[in-house]
This record gives sequence, structure tokens and C-alpha cells, in this order.
Amino acid sequence: MTYTGDVTVGGPADVRELPALSIAKLAVGPFDNNAYLLRCAATGEGLLIDAAAEPDRLLALIGNDRLGTVVTTHQHGDHWQALAQVVKVTGAQTVAHPLDAPELPVQPDRLVRHGDTITFGEVSLEVIHLRGHTPGSIALLFDGGGDRPHLFTGDSLFPGGVGNTWKDPERFTQLFTDVSERLFDRLPDETWFYPGHGKDSTLGAERPALPEWKARGW
Repeated sequence: MTYTGDVTVGGPADVRELPALSIAKLAVGPFDNNAYLLRCAATGEGLLIDAAAEPDRLLALIGNDRLGTVVTTHQHGDHWQALAQVVKVTGAQTVAHPLDAPELPVQPDRLVRHGDTITFGEVSLEVIHLRGHTPGSIALLFDGGGDRPHLFTGDSLFPGGVGNTWKDPERFTQLFTDVSERLFDRLPDETWFYPGHGKDSTLGAERPALPEWKARGW
């Protein structure tokens, strides 16, 4: 079946199969969070992006295969409600940015900064620091290995705009600048991005609206 990225809380995961890895998107919890299970095609090792809620459903998605890493994209509580339980059961190492780490219920085994690499199996993800939604919000980039780039943006970029900056002009300017320079100025239109809530999109679909986002200030 063709991947769409349209998932609902309580419903099944939507799975995208790439040559190097699979991406399973699952909606969980009262805030309709997206959790993403990435699995290396060569080794079977998994990486989970945001153990947001409903640990039983996340653990069922993980199954009996090895989960080596859980990355938390930022400090907000709706993105880590299941973190402690998932780590307890799987023994996975935890990863986050140092500016958001103090607010997490499980202190990270590894702290990552802009430009760092996270590897699981034979797959590597690049860490992109996007300041503004929180001080330590990060996105994760898989360059596609010959396919289009795939970008996991947490709550920093959604279809229709950047993440919430609570009407703070300084925070909005920082986030809009980082998203513009570190994502849109660098990556091609076909880049598919996977946000922390709701539907996916591509950079090409959103690029024409950048001037509108900047003008409205949110």
C-alpha cells in the first residue's frame, strides 16, 4: 500500500519502505502526537523518534526487534510521556539536545548538537538544531540514500507554518530564520517532512508560503 502519513490515534501505523530503512508513523495520546519508528533494513536495529504517549502501543509497534535508540525532539511533556517505560523495557539509549535535556524525565545517555550524527545499524541521521519552539528543539535528516531526503521536524515545522512561539517576536524570528536557512535554503523541494503532530508535507509544497509566514509572525 502507498504511504500517505495520515494516521489517527487508536489506528494502525502507516509504514513507508525505503531501500535503507522503514519508517512507521503512529499517532498516540490525547494531543495526537506522532511517534516514528525507523528500522535499518540491513541490520533490523530500530530508532524511535519521540516516545510521546501510550507505551503499550509503542512497544507493540517495536515488537521483538532491537530498539537501540530513542531520540526526543524537544522538552515538551507531550513528546516524552512514554519515554521512561519504553526505555525500561527495551534498554534503548536516549538522545536529546543539551538545552532541553534538564526537562526530560530520563536524562539522555547522549547529548547531540547541530551537525552531529546519530547512527543505528547502517543508517545515519543528521541533527539539525532549530531554535525557537524550545531552546533545544532538533530535527533529524535522513539524506535518502538515493531516494528523496526525509526530515523529522518535531514541533518546529508543520504544513502551514513553523512551530508555536507563543507570540514572542524574538522566538519567532529565531525559529523562522533557522527553518529558512537550515531547511528550506539547503534542502530540495522533494524533501518529505514528518512533523510531531498531524499530516506530513514536502518542502516544495510549503516553500511558496514562506513570505506569508514571515509577514504574519507565526
